[in-house]
Amino acid sequence: MTNQEKSAEIVRKNIHVFRCPLCHSPMKVNALKSIICLNNHTFDFAKWGYINMMIRHSNGHYEKKLFEARQKIITGGELYPLLHHKISGIIKMHSDVSNNQPVMLDLGCGEGSHLQKILDKCNDAITGIGLDISKEGIILAAKKYKNSIWIVGDLVNTPFADQSGHIILNILSPANYMEFKRILAPAGIVVKVVPNANYLKELQDVLFMNNNKKNYDNDDTVSLFKQHFELVEYSKLSYSKELNQTELLNLVQMSPLAWNASKEKIDTFMNQSSSNITVDIDILVGVNRHPKGGLK
Repeated sequence: MTNQEKSAEIVRKNIHVFRCPLCHSPMKVNALKSIICLNNHTFDFAKWGYINMMIRHSNGHYEKKLFEARQKIITGGELYPLLHHKISGIIKMHSDVSNNQPVMLDLGCGEGSHLQKILDKCNDAITGIGLDISKEGIILAAKKYKNSIWIVGDLVNTPFADQSGHIILNILSPANYMEFKRILAPAGIVVKVVPNANYLKELQDVLFMNNNKKNYDNDDTVSLFKQHFELVEYSKLSYSKELNQTELLNLVQMSPLAWNASKEKIDTFMNQSSSNITVDIDILVGVNRHPKGGLK
């Protein structure tokens, strides 16, 4: 089977998850080539198997090299395995993975590595679907991870049916809580990961030295989450890992923190043979307060 056909077959088995982003009607897979709704709005499977379901122009695309660097950091290093272990444990504790093939939606998935690492730890008991506004990120995900569904799509108007997601992941990414509540299944959970003040502290210290940068806190982000969902778990995760010079380069290339930094500051950071890097995050686990209505 081609990449297109394999992806189309996976989507066909999970077609109940989808709705048309244009008219919100149910969809079906057509000849293992496209996904089509009752009103004949059609979205083709691309060469690598992903589907572009964006219906508006977006200026928010990150460069390919950012996603390549991020993929290397997540898959080849020791910076995030503790995060993946923690989230997989949360899923096993709070979600009914005995459900007939539960669906995990990673909304803002980037190049897909966080989702795939978590799926691997859940022993393939879950169908993974990643959505991101960036086509470059989704292409990398589709090329590397063949057993999940990858969608170029919009958090404002996701192509997912009401109450179709048993687990929603939102890892260090923007959120749209009205959409999350709409698509979350009655017994489903939302797992949101937000940075804390010391996240990538060593990179921040170099890039923002002498800038009188205000200390960051995530109080507003946590408060907004709690306004929309009933908080059932709130975990703090903080640790440091040593990265070598190649990994530090990938860290700089993947991080928006470096976008406006001077070459001198970036060189200062990169002239280290290695450095400890801090991961400092909060993990919020929420459920719908009104699981039957979903939108209240």
